[in-house]
Amino acid sequence: MKIIAIVGSPHGAQGNTARLTALVAAGAEAEGAVVETVFLRHGEIAPCVACDVCHRDGTCPQDDEFEALHRKIAEADGVILASPNYIFSVSAQLKAFMDRCCGIIHTVGFEKKYGVSVVTSGGGEEEPVAAYMNQFLISTGIRPVGAVWATMGAGSGRPFTEEVTEQARALGAHLVTAWRQQELPEAAEAALAAFKERMRALVIWQQKVWPYEHEYWQRHHGLE
Repeated sequence: MKIIAIVGSPHGAQGNTARLTALVAAGAEAEGAVVETVFLRHGEIAPCVACDVCHRDGTCPQDDEFEALHRKIAEADGVILASPNYIFSVSAQLKAFMDRCCGIIHTVGFEKKYGVSVVTSGGGEEEPVAAYMNQFLISTGIRPVGAVWATMGAGSGRPFTEEVTEQARALGAHLVTAWRQQELPEAAEAALAAFKERMRALVIWQQKVWPYEHEYWQRHHGLE
C-alpha cells in the first residue's frame, strides 16, 4: 500500500502534528505500507482564486505544488491528513490545499482510496476538527477509517502519552488492513453516497460551464 501523509503545519517536520503523524505512519509501515510525507509549511500551495479553470479543463493554472501533490494522491492508495487545531479548524496551510480540491470534490475524484485524520492542539477540542477533516476526505471520495488527536498543553515537544502513542500506531495499522480488506464503514458509505448524488446533480446542472467535470462523470461514474 502506498500512502501520502499531508502535514499542514507551519512547524513542518519539527512540530507536534508531524510527530503524531509519524507514529501513524510507523503503524502503517509495520503492516507493509510505504509512506511519503509532504509538509505544507510556507505557502507551497496558494489559496484558490476561484478562476473555474479546473472545472473546465481539469487542472489548476496556478504555478505551485498543488498539481504535483494531486498526482501523488492520485497514484496512492491512502491518505493521512494532519493539522494542528487553529481556532477550531485546520491550519491555513491545509485549508488552502482543501480549497484547491474543489474540482476533485465535484468529481469525487479520489474514490476507492482510504484515509485517516490527525490533529494536535495546545488546549483541546480536537475531535470536531478531526470530524471536519474526515468529512473533507469523504467529499473527495476517500473512505475515512478513523482519527487520532492529542492535547499538548503548554509548550512544544512534550512526549505523547502511552495511550495516544498506541492509538496512533493502531490507526496506521488499521488504515492498511481496511484498504487490504476493502472495508466499507457504514456511516462513511452512506455519507459518500449522499455526497455523490449531490455532486452528480450539480455537475449535470453546470455541464455547459464545467465540461471537464461533466465528461469525468460520464467516464468514471456512468453518467448518462
